[in-house]
Order: sequence, then structure tokens, then C-alpha cells
Amino acid sequence: MLPFARIGIVGMGLIGSSIARAVRARTPGVAIAAHDACPGVRARVLELGLADCVADTAGTAVIDCDLVILAVPLGAYAEVARAIAADLAPGAIVTDVGSAKQCVAASLAPLLPPGVALVPAHPVAGTERSGPDAGFATLFEGRWCILTPPPGTDPAAVEQVRAFWSRLGSRVEVMDAAHHDLVLAVTSHVPHLIAYSIVGTAADIEHVAAGEVIKYSAGGFRDFTRIAASDPTMWRDVFLANRDAVLEVLGRVSEDLAALQRAIRWGDGETLFRRFEASRATRRAIVEAGQDVDAPDFGRTR
Repeated sequence: MLPFARIGIVGMGLIGSSIARAVRARTPGVAIAAHDACPGVRARVLELGLADCVADTAGTAVIDCDLVILAVPLGAYAEVARAIAADLAPGAIVTDVGSAKQCVAASLAPLLPPGVALVPAHPVAGTERSGPDAGFATLFEGRWCILTPPPGTDPAAVEQVRAFWSRLGSRVEVMDAAHHDLVLAVTSHVPHLIAYSIVGTAADIEHVAAGEVIKYSAGGFRDFTRIAASDPTMWRDVFLANRDAVLEVLGRVSEDLAALQRAIRWGDGETLFRRFEASRATRRAIVEAGQDVDAPDFGRTR
């Protein structure tokens, strides 16, 4: 039995379009209605055949949908909720794909009508690319999707959203929103912020280095530029929405960097070696957990 008969997707970038493709591939009996604020994106979604209906407004897209997925930047949530509230069907479930979760209930719950359940979700998957052409049906296969239902959420609604993501190939976990935000600050948000910082610093140096920063970019710097190529609107909103956890983790990172700086200054090779060996162990654990492949140079062919 399919968990939903008709879903509405608001926002058809990488994640929204990947959801549409995955639904087409794995639950072909489900009808899809879609909306994006950009007319060009809506036209492209039509050309690609990603939805049965591409609506000019978010409200129209959610009519008669039993599941509504917000795949827009976190800063747009309240605006979208106001736009769809009057058109949500009684008993519908609203979910999302945002990378920060405490802010979701705070921004959405007061704007949704009675009888509509809110089950925030975060599929921990993505690439640095954006737009409807960037999506692919297998994006969520084997990846985690974390659900953070507010206290008092109908367990049946949570189970339906769990079943939906399981159908798309995800491994599903239920987690407290505050805990989610701290964990993701460590595993995703702060690494992205560091990447933006390092690439920005390199760009400043590039102005006085006669093109050599770009010319001699090694694998490590190239990986940072890939991360830093991610959607700037989305990541701006993530950092502002999860500021407390990000600042907490950044404080710890600053302390650790200071310790490494002291070790380098004083020639303390033992401290450096211990830290680097511990980092290697973390990498091995990630590979053993199936979160990455053990390929040289991350599988690069050149």
C-alpha cells in the first residue's frame, strides 16, 4: 500500500526534483504536483516531465495533496506556509527537507491550520549542484533521512512519512530537533563554513599569487571548492537558522586549531601525530559504516 496518493512539492531544485524522480521510479502510482517560485524552473520541470501538474502558485500545487513537501530555503518557510495554509486538505501532512530543524516547528506550526500534521524531515543527501536538471532518482538510496516531529505529533503521521522515505531508499531515524541541529553542525554545517572561509582566503591570495593558487590546486583544496560551490541562498539560511549550534561547534574548532597552532610553533610532533592518527581512525569508521567508499583520492580518475 502506498503511503500517499498525491504529493505536492514546493521548490524544484536539486532535492525537490530528486524527490519527484524518485517517486516516479519507486512509487509510480503516486500523483505529483509541483511549484517553484521561478517561472523558468517551472517551465523546465514541465519539459522534464517531473510532475503531473506544475502550478503557478504554491497554494494551487497543494490542493488535494495528502503530503506536502517544502523543498525551499529555510528563510522562505513562513512565506510558503502562509501561501498554502488555506489550500491544505484536512488530514494532510506537511514535511520539509531543511538542514536545520528547531526552526521548522517554530516557523511553520503557528501558520498551519488545525488538522494538518507537521513532520519535519532532513534527507542527509545532496550535491553541490542545484536546479531541476541536477536531481536524480537515486540520490536518497542508502542515505539517512532524519525525522524530528514536535512533541505531540500524531504517531501515524510520523509513520507515514517514515514509510515514504523508506520507499525512496532512505534509512530513517527519528531524533530530537535540538540534537539533530548539534549533530549536523558538526558533520555538515561547520565543514561547509570552513570550506567557504578557506576558498575565500585562497581567492584573496590569488590576487597576489599570479594565478598559482588555481594552477597548483591540490586535491584537498579542490574538495573545499566543491563544497563551497553549494547553493549560497540555502547555506546562508542554514547558518542563520542553526546559529546557536554552529557557534558552539565553531568555538570548539577554534580551540582545537589554537592547540594545533601551538604544537606547530613549539615543534610538538607528538601532539600533531596523535591528532592526525585519531583523524585517520574517524575516516576508517566512516568507510566501515558505509558512508563513503574506500577509493584512493575519493574515486577521482584524474
